[in-house]
Amino acid sequence: MQSPAVACREIEPPSSSAVPVRKNRFRPADTGQRARQFGEPGIGEPGIFVAFEENSRHILANAASFGWNLPKLEKKQLFFFDAKMGPDVIKAGEFDLSGMLAGIKAEADARGARRIVFDAVDALLSLLDDPLAERREIYRLDDWLSESGLTGIITAKSQVDDPFVGEGYGFMQFMADCVVALKLRVVDQIALRYVQVIKYRGSSFAENEAPLVIGASGMEVADIIATTVAPEASQARVSSGVERLDAMLGSGYFRGSSVLITGSAGTGKSILAGSFAETACLRKEHTLYVSFDENPSEVVRDLSSVGIRLGPHVKSGVLRMHSARAEASSAEVHLMKIKGIVHEHQSRCMVVDPLSAIVKAGGALTAGRVAERLICLAKSEGITLVSTSLLQGAQPLTEETPVQISTIADTWVHLTNISQAGERNRALSIVKSRGMKNSNQVRELILSDQGIALADVYTAAGDVLMGTARWQKEAAEKTEQERILAEVEHKRSEVAPTIPGWSWPLDFSHGVGLLPLPVEPCASRLGH
Repeated sequence: MQSPAVACREIEPPSSSAVPVRKNRFRPADTGQRARQFGEPGIGEPGIFVAFEENSRHILANAASFGWNLPKLEKKQLFFFDAKMGPDVIKAGEFDLSGMLAGIKAEADARGARRIVFDAVDALLSLLDDPLAERREIYRLDDWLSESGLTGIITAKSQVDDPFVGEGYGFMQFMADCVVALKLRVVDQIALRYVQVIKYRGSSFAENEAPLVIGASGMEVADIIATTVAPEASQARVSSGVERLDAMLGSGYFRGSSVLITGSAGTGKSILAGSFAETACLRKEHTLYVSFDENPSEVVRDLSSVGIRLGPHVKSGVLRMHSARAEASSAEVHLMKIKGIVHEHQSRCMVVDPLSAIVKAGGALTAGRVAERLICLAKSEGITLVSTSLLQGAQPLTEETPVQISTIADTWVHLTNISQAGERNRALSIVKSRGMKNSNQVRELILSDQGIALADVYTAAGDVLMGTARWQKEAAEKTEQERILAEVEHKRSEVAPTIPGWSWPLDFSHGVGLLPLPVEPCASRLGH
């Protein structure tokens, strides 16, 4: 995934101009990204950066925050042309860009430059205070780029969402060979950035908006059109951490599959996810545990109450825990951080608890797209992903989740609370599990300090009983069975002495109600 500037540089033909139109709030970080383009070590082509709104010292300082060593490149490959106008400049008469462009051309020839950026050229041209004069100078700049043989990027600001509706910019889309727009929207108080290639002459391109994130190392653009390159589907199984659940699935989850655990609050979603993480760590597989809105120490403490010990695995480094507030960043930023940790930690298994929390980080539509790309990331890396999702209802009546990934998850385990006889009990069922036989029964999920247990189905008069109702029914049946056995034993004790050949005590191995007759006495009577 590349920044807009790098993308323009790679797809532009020589001697072309591109106009990434952007808003004011994007400009500082975007400037540094363009400066990086011309000093790319793997390219080795000198470049010139003409700054109309920032001086070179500020650009170098901004770039350093991304870890870019521009001062080193400035010595040989990168030349800054500081064209910022001072606040005390007074316009007297008419002016144009001819003189400045002649000086830049001489510097470009001397350095052998092939690339050039004119950053915030509108800041200079606004001094003309004449739309026609501004248009004339922009066309002059475009002609100069064509004649000089330089590949150029021109940046300008737009005050409206559509960069070509604003006054003075409508003609630029027809002039430039490539037009890239950077956009910033606020959805539910969460800032979301996008990049869109509006046009590119002579080449195909992705027309839709793509999410854009400014991170620690610069810009990252989501590759929304890339096909997931996944390893060959594995037939190997990995344990869910619960032996009876593995049996319901026919031996556990497929390695590299995506597992969705849904349910309302308090049904045990995090516990099942934690059990999977602990079992993976016991196999010495690097595991990433992502928890939203809950810090790692609380997760470790809470899971220990049901016998899940994650603390030792965190200390050993096998388990990496990452916690974040969902509203602190956009869903795209969360995904970028998770991706970085996965590559750094070389994770083989991953838990995201709860994945539905990212709905608060930019809306349901953005959250759904991020969730899909997270699953694609896990599959492409061969990572077994277990994610939890909160459902508002007690049953998955709508057969969907808040992040709309139930259809693409390989295995869907649903948990629910069932109210019965004045108490609530947890129940587990498997909604689907691709590629394997799985149980269609509803099992009671029992949590204790000894761990997790799944009770066999217990029915009475057509109803599935759980909790106290089940125990009471079992106790009543046991008492009734003991009463019947005692009554039968009493009657046999009265009848046995009167039958020749019977011995005491009686043998009840044949079951209640069956009275085995002595073989020998009967045979002798049949002989007569």
